[in-house]
Amino acid sequence: MTATAVDTLVTEPATAGVRPVAVARVLRFELIKQTSSWRVRLLLLLSWIGPGLAVFAVDQQGTLPSDTLFGRQMHATGWAGSLVVLGAAGTWVLPLLTSMVAGDVFASEDRLGTWRHLLVAVRSHRRIFAAKAIASLTVIVLGVAGLAVSSVVGGLLAEGNQPLIGLDGHLLSGGDAGGKTLLAWLCVLAPTLALAAIGLLGSIALGRSPMGLLLPMIAALGLQTAQMLPLPVALRLALPGYAFISWNGLFTDPQQAGPLLIGVGVSLAWALVATALAYRLFLRRDFTNVNNDAAGRKALTWGVLPLAVLLAATTGIVAVTANGADGSGIDQNKVQQSLATAFAHIYRLQQAQMNHPPVTEAQLNTSAACLKSEGLGAQEGPGNDWRCTVYWAVPGDNVTAQAIYQLDVTANGRYIADGDGPVEVNGYFLIDISGKVSPNPLWQFDGNVDLLSSR
Repeated sequence: MTATAVDTLVTEPATAGVRPVAVARVLRFELIKQTSSWRVRLLLLLSWIGPGLAVFAVDQQGTLPSDTLFGRQMHATGWAGSLVVLGAAGTWVLPLLTSMVAGDVFASEDRLGTWRHLLVAVRSHRRIFAAKAIASLTVIVLGVAGLAVSSVVGGLLAEGNQPLIGLDGHLLSGGDAGGKTLLAWLCVLAPTLALAAIGLLGSIALGRSPMGLLLPMIAALGLQTAQMLPLPVALRLALPGYAFISWNGLFTDPQQAGPLLIGVGVSLAWALVATALAYRLFLRRDFTNVNNDAAGRKALTWGVLPLAVLLAATTGIVAVTANGADGSGIDQNKVQQSLATAFAHIYRLQQAQMNHPPVTEAQLNTSAACLKSEGLGAQEGPGNDWRCTVYWAVPGDNVTAQAIYQLDVTANGRYIADGDGPVEVNGYFLIDISGKVSPNPLWQFDGNVDLLSSR
């Protein structure tokens, strides 16, 4: 199919003169070439079918992926399954998709030795680059759309359009949860484009070397490793992969929009700079030397150094302009406030599920006291050694109740609160909701500390 498309371009009527072939025709040719690859076809097929089948199958099981964000809600609402897929996609699927598509779009010509034919047929380096970049973007966006649509359909078929518990414990209606789920998928396009641009750069700079194909995967792995480290907030937000995580802030009230907007902006900046570097390297490449299948070490250096400068610049800008962008962004006051808010919201939900009289948050007057490492050392930073006591006023009685939670707080601010008594409040027991049995929502729940909130 590739040879046929090239022949079609080469055998254009002589009336075209020496003018370059139109971008639209080159783009159509590149799209045909991209989708003719069995690897790309398989990825797209799995993107449009796999998530829906996986979500539906997991929902039928008795054991849920409770260690993943929104995983324990997959039996409660169809939107939770799509969010579980979104978390996994940012870790593995989207980096793989960008590697297989953008990371191979230029290198494939080196492996096949078809650069001379393509240049003679098209007669424009710029149009070749534009067509290849747009074709890669099209295929990648199609794959992301498939992941989103398939996971949403699978979840809705399994559990329907039910409310979702947010990361601060407040209840989102089905429509609100659906809108924010789709917005979250839209936001992860930004870091996906950043990885795709890195793939374009590696595909040009490394030629037929397999490292060009693997570069987006390696970059994604490095970004994920960095997010697990106790980095300063400014550096954490300046990494292009943070938008794969910061969509969590959409599911709080008020929304934690600061980290999300910064993450999306940084990712788009990386996408633009890496694409511009790839364009520059491609135009400067010597295609007359058949032994030169890439731009060489110098080109790779000029591709890496500007990105390092961009990282330093964005880190400095975030540190200067963002509120609270110092230290880890996680301290005692933030953890206490977040836990108290989430507990109050979920306590009201629990009472409603158990058909108890409704209460207001003003009546509960919830507060929390947390210690890290039993009060030894600095009371800040991530770790699984946060122990908290939640206090609230029992409605109708002049007493103050308390409950114990163990918190595992990650470096990006997400935490899992695990109930440690009393059993009748946050122990594991089942609640019958309109004939459907579900675990006590206060037993375990997810929360999120806003890294940029004021202390």
